[in-house]
Amino acid sequence: MAETAFTPAQLNEGFVVAIEIVAKAGKEDTIAGALQALVTPTMAEPGVKLFLPFRSPTNPASFFIFELYKNEAGWAAHQTTDHFKAFVETMLPHIAKRERVPYVPYGPNA
Repeated sequence: MAETAFTPAQLNEGFVVAIEIVAKAGKEDTIAGALQALVTPTMAEPGVKLFLPFRSPTNPASFFIFELYKNEAGWAAHQTTDHFKAFVETMLPHIAKRERVPYVPYGPNA
């Protein structure tokens, strides 16, 4: 994966999706591996700026994903990819909670 750098202004441009995932008991590492496997193909999508999964150090079942797309169309395109569909199909049975919240820039820099 090529290294990419963005200025703060560029990071405030686009469409953000914040995702909270809580794995079912005993499925924590399954979810962790599946999220890690999503990084490379997701970052290769033309509409994606960043795809950053995080895992809580105090609750190994809790994950947070920060997704930054060029625009809302980039998010929509991501949801049509084979890797996204495979994740949803195979991982949803192992997830106790999945909340996706989209955000757009606001304020003087928007």
